[in-house]
Amino acid sequence: MKKTLLYILGGILALWLLFYAFIYFVPYSEGTRSGELIKFSRKGVITKTWEGEISQGISGAQIFQFSVLDENDEVVKQLQEYEGNYVKLKYVERFSTFFFWGDTKYFITEAELSQSPHFRR
Repeated sequence: MKKTLLYILGGILALWLLFYAFIYFVPYSEGTRSGELIKFSRKGVITKTWEGEISQGISGAQIFQFSVLDENDEVVKQLQEYEGNYVKLKYVERFSTFFFWGDTKYFITEAELSQSPHFRR
């Protein structure tokens, strides 16, 4: 009886580890998005995650929500500095997420200042 229980628990643990590895290492898509960085904050009750939004249109009707992993300290500092400016973000979209990673499936890997196409001089 004990052996059977250990095999079942070991199998469940192995499946969870495979699922976690799949979500972490296999991206669904990669790309870039540009827009005005309108929000960037650290939020959460149990675990705090970095969440943000960019507006991709003049009216603000097209909002792109994203998360930043805690291990990307440089990106967090850049986004805090760039808030209110037009930015270009490189992201990785994952199949799913975990509550301790963030609220969205889009994770920012790089951020840079850009020039708005709406207000060029």
